[in-house]
Amino acid sequence: MDAKDILGLPKSTHPASQEKKSRPLKESQRKPDGISREVYALTGGVPPLMPAVEPLQLKKRPPTDEKITWQWLPFTSSARKDNLRLYHWVKVVNGVPPTGDYSFAKYNKSVDVVKYTDEEYEKHLTDDMWTKEETDQLFELCQQFDLRFIVIADRFSSSRTVEELKERYYKVSRSILIARAAALPGDVSEHPIVKERYKFTQERDRKRALSMVLSQTKHQERKDSEVLAEAKRIAESRMTARNAKESELLVTFTMDSERAIVFGGTLSRPSNSEFAPAMVAHSTSMAENASTLASLRMLRVYLRTYALDQMIQAASSSAGLRTIKRIEQSLQELGVNLKPRVPTKAVCAQHLELRKEILTLLNLQKQLQYKEAEGSSYRDSPYETPGTPKDSTFVPDSTSFGGELLGDRVGKRDQKRKALGRAEAPSLPAQSKRPRKLRASDL
Repeated sequence: MDAKDILGLPKSTHPASQEKKSRPLKESQRKPDGISREVYALTGGVPPLMPAVEPLQLKKRPPTDEKITWQWLPFTSSARKDNLRLYHWVKVVNGVPPTGDYSFAKYNKSVDVVKYTDEEYEKHLTDDMWTKEETDQLFELCQQFDLRFIVIADRFSSSRTVEELKERYYKVSRSILIARAAALPGDVSEHPIVKERYKFTQERDRKRALSMVLSQTKHQERKDSEVLAEAKRIAESRMTARNAKESELLVTFTMDSERAIVFGGTLSRPSNSEFAPAMVAHSTSMAENASTLASLRMLRVYLRTYALDQMIQAASSSAGLRTIKRIEQSLQELGVNLKPRVPTKAVCAQHLELRKEILTLLNLQKQLQYKEAEGSSYRDSPYETPGTPKDSTFVPDSTSFGGELLGDRVGKRDQKRKALGRAEAPSLPAQSKRPRKLRASDL
């Protein structure tokens, strides 16, 4: 007896004809290579946390016959003057220890401090504010501490500031180098100490200003930031007004150029009509240059090479690709780089001016060739006769295109017939009737 018998339920709720649904068989996953069967059974096919790398993907080291050991060996450094012997671990290959200087001795850099003699001091270096003993001590400390003037000022015997020590050292070194260059052959004008003079006043003011900035309170910093923000706002408003004014001037200039072009093309004399394309190209290039300058001012910060490229494109916009290639070829023939190596303001302006002059020269050569071809065609024309006027033009009579009566037309026709010696034909009546149309009854 089971629970169904106690509750009075039938033993089979489903009909006997209905078969049990077969469960879909799980696809057997193949064990990947490189993993043992036990590990794969424990993980159940779940990917591991660390990626498994196949042994074939690892780079095999080439077989070597070298025997490498590490030994505790002594060494000396050329950076030290006391020949101190220290020990460290060294990689030894096949029992042969490495030879040579200590590998970190190359990082020991020292300053070449200028040294002077008593005769040179008496001749070039005397100063009322400094004694010879103080100068000698200063140069000894500079040699010992590698021009670390903070440490030198701390070790110096008298109360001298860092700026005073620097001024004395660089002044003495500069005087010695110049004096020796005058006696011995050699140019010291490019030496840093001779080329750049130490400025005592500027260095003192710089440190004073730096100390004032570092000693400011929060209220002073907030006030300075407000002043800077207001100055920035004023500069931006002025820049916006200037750009608006330049855009208005550009629009006015473009309209004036278009009017001048239209006036020169329609109302000018025929002899000046040949220069209309040049005027159009010149005014177009000026307008494009103005628009390029306005766009560059909108950027505020840009590279000079970028500005030069934009100006070159604006200047060469009216020229074709073949003309641009001829300009570059002309620059190469003149030995000028296509882009300046040192793009200063003056160099970029001269480079752009040279490109414009080359473009003008090419346009003039093209006009000359056109005129020569036109003159040769006039000279070789077989249809020209000596008695034929070149500039004869046909001027039609304005009264022959309407406004005259039919009788006048008939009179003119009669005059032509009399002149040709033909018999005069009777003139047609002024009004003639149209022929009657045929009707269906007439057929």
